Amino acid sequence: MLLYIAPVFLPLIGAAIVGLFGRVLGDRPAQIVSCVAMGAAAITAIIVFNNVVMQGEVQQIYLFNWISSGDFQVDWALRIDELSAMMMFTVTIVSFLIHVYSIGYMAHDPNVPRFFSYLSLFTFFMLALVTADNFLQLYFGWEGVGLVSYLLIGFWYKRPAANAAAIKAFVVNRVGDFGFALGILAIYLTFGSISFDTVFAAAPNMVDVDLEFLGGSFDALTVICILLFVGAMGKSAQFLLHTWLPDAMEGPTPVSALIHAATMVTAGVFLVARCSPLFEYAPIALAVVTFVGATTAIFAATIAITQNDIKRVIAYSTCSQLGYMFFACGVSAYSAGMFHLTTHAFFKALLFLGAGSVIHAMSDEQDMRKMGGIWKAIPLTYTLMWIGSLALAGVPFFSGFFSKDIILESAFAAETGLGYYAYAAGIAAAILTALYSWRLIILTFHGKPRADEKVMAHVHESPAIMTVPLILLAVGAIVAGYLLLPMVGSHSDFWGTSILVLPHNNALEGAHHVAFWVKALPTIVAVIGILAAYYLYMTKPQLPAMLAERLRPLYLFSLNKWYFDELYDWMFVRPAKYLGHGLWKQGDGGVIDGIGPDGIAAAATAIARRVVKLQSGYLYHYAFLMLAGVAVIITWYLILG
Repeated sequence: MLLYIAPVFLPLIGAAIVGLFGRVLGDRPAQIVSCVAMGAAAITAIIVFNNVVMQGEVQQIYLFNWISSGDFQVDWALRIDELSAMMMFTVTIVSFLIHVYSIGYMAHDPNVPRFFSYLSLFTFFMLALVTADNFLQLYFGWEGVGLVSYLLIGFWYKRPAANAAAIKAFVVNRVGDFGFALGILAIYLTFGSISFDTVFAAAPNMVDVDLEFLGGSFDALTVICILLFVGAMGKSAQFLLHTWLPDAMEGPTPVSALIHAATMVTAGVFLVARCSPLFEYAPIALAVVTFVGATTAIFAATIAITQNDIKRVIAYSTCSQLGYMFFACGVSAYSAGMFHLTTHAFFKALLFLGAGSVIHAMSDEQDMRKMGGIWKAIPLTYTLMWIGSLALAGVPFFSGFFSKDIILESAFAAETGLGYYAYAAGIAAAILTALYSWRLIILTFHGKPRADEKVMAHVHESPAIMTVPLILLAVGAIVAGYLLLPMVGSHSDFWGTSILVLPHNNALEGAHHVAFWVKALPTIVAVIGILAAYYLYMTKPQLPAMLAERLRPLYLFSLNKWYFDELYDWMFVRPAKYLGHGLWKQGDGGVIDGIGPDGIAAAATAIARRVVKLQSGYLYHYAFLMLAGVAVIITWYLILG
């Protein structure tokens, strides 16, 4: 049993030791403790993966009773099945490599123990999320990664931009998490339980059962699944709730890699896959997932092609790739979505850490317009960025080729209007992905140097502590797709009972029998995108500026990220600010304080000022008042008499 518990709690132990005793230990011991704990977690996770996935030893480990309130009983238990074992395998390996890389990247930071403590704690919460045995336990991990993401994005808290980005991520995620919390409440009201086993077993009996919601009566499973998906939209930065993800680049680069590759943003995809026994009986909810995922895939790609910050380009590519994973789940190809999640973890971590190596070489410069001509100075980073980009673009036979193509083929094989829309959006996103990936490579590494001479004089390859993790991730980006193909094989039992697909939702099986052009088109458009980038940025480097000028409205629309930040500022931020200012000045200051404490104090002061004038200190004033008083008393008695 200890073997199955270890991958989850070893990162927590490492985080506690480094967080509590980091100042006593010092930087290097803190790094060693964190990396050793994470390395041990990765090794045990690999063993667990072999035992569960390869040998079928599914485990459900009871640890303790967590909540006991009348009939409401919640246990803390670990659910180690094929789905959670796959996530543990991916999260721990990628997180370990990021931990090692961070030793070099954060070497000169004054707060090394705090950083490594947060990094390990982030990993623990993600592992707690994927091994949860009930919805409340899952919510604990869900909120945990949200909390630590706030701490990591705002790690350099002396930078106003980092604080603003951390707050933005936290607030936007609260919107999604509110939907998720409502979904859990709806599950309890409908099923009388929040245990996965109980809820999933009862799901077929809840078809056509109604639930009172927002003053109306709706299909219970549809309401539940859409509310759960709202939570997934926030955590995985899907269309409308995506605005926090690009700004999260204000955190250190290893944080960006961990958020985008293995933790947090993948939680939404995992949630939908885990809840497949519910979504399969809610076709409307699946349609919503398909539409939002496909829209996100193309939307984010249209923004990435004009961004100039190297990390923001990669961030929007994550947003786009998550769209692929979601529309795969939307057409019931959950296995394909999880396959792409796993391969994406390797090549996205490679791209982010490769970008970190470039930033390290360029003296913390992130603007690609101030780079160029450095590929000979950092040839290893250059080669590794090529490998990551080839995998991202889905070029044969890198890992992204296998996982992205099976998603597109599944969408087409679904033979529905939304399926065809997802396929078309995915193809359009594929050509843009290749275009912005090679735009990044050419602007960053090729052409004439555009940086200052002082910066160019110090361009150098990163140390081995940073490049070795990059090399290992590159190996994963090359071979992971081929090695993990059984995840989506025809009639595969790779996932056991951890994922449910009803017989009539056979898009993944149909993907193996689609026409050749459906299979070939993603590769063709990827090659077209690469050639277009080469022509635009290598052969005719003046052409992009000309196109931007001629198509200025479209260019500005993309450059300004479809103006979503401005729209949300106008719709939500300014009204909230005006309302708060009005309640503060007119409400609190004018009414409450004006009538209450301030008003009473002002009245007492005014009365006192008038009364005190009666005490003048002159004898004739007092004699006059005494005579006036006597006159009033005599007059009173005469009137009464």
